[in-house]
Amino acid sequence: MKNKENRTERIKNPWPTKDTMEQVYEMKLWGRGKTDFYSGSGSHNPEIVNPYISVLTSFLTSFKIPLTVCDLGCGDFNVGKELVEYTKKYVAGDIVKGLIENNKKKFKEDNLEFLCLDIAVDDLPSGDCALLRQVLQHLSNAEVQRILSKVTDYKYVILTEHIPEGDFIPNKDIISGQGIRLKKLSGLNVLAPPFNFKVKEEKKLLTVRLIDCKGVIVTTCYKMF
Repeated sequence: MKNKENRTERIKNPWPTKDTMEQVYEMKLWGRGKTDFYSGSGSHNPEIVNPYISVLTSFLTSFKIPLTVCDLGCGDFNVGKELVEYTKKYVAGDIVKGLIENNKKKFKEDNLEFLCLDIAVDDLPSGDCALLRQVLQHLSNAEVQRILSKVTDYKYVILTEHIPEGDFIPNKDIISGQGIRLKKLSGLNVLAPPFNFKVKEEKKLLTVRLIDCKGVIVTTCYKMF
């Protein structure tokens, strides 16, 4: 009977990323911060965070009419909080309910909204620009594909990924979780197979090389059709 129940649960929950990410925060697998919800060095290391905030600020302020931005995988919001003022509306979503509830208590702006959502499964909020900052790198190819099929509704998709420096075989599959493809000497390239993401324009906004970390962190803006 127990085996049958387990099989039924797997059928009901084919994308167990929510449970995995909740465990990451519960066990503090991305490091211990000042709060129970800490999204790791990718959200707190000034070498990574400051250049990103600078280039995103330049992008957002280049529009005469402010954009509605959807931060898909907002984490502990240490980065997003610096961008809200440059938007018409900022919608920040993450898969971990406790994390979102914590963010709601800490960050309050008239044009800021937090949502708990699984971006591979749930409908995405409407807006002009989607931010996916070091999110897809943690997900399986199947989940990445599901997300990419939905973000085409945005005019701009700004994707940040930690990838190997130099030539590499892209898009080796992984199990969704704490780790990324870098351990397999791989990284995401959404324009390459199996994704073949179709865009109108591609523009690299930022490349960050870290002294004590393998690979590079690349931020690319895709303009959609």
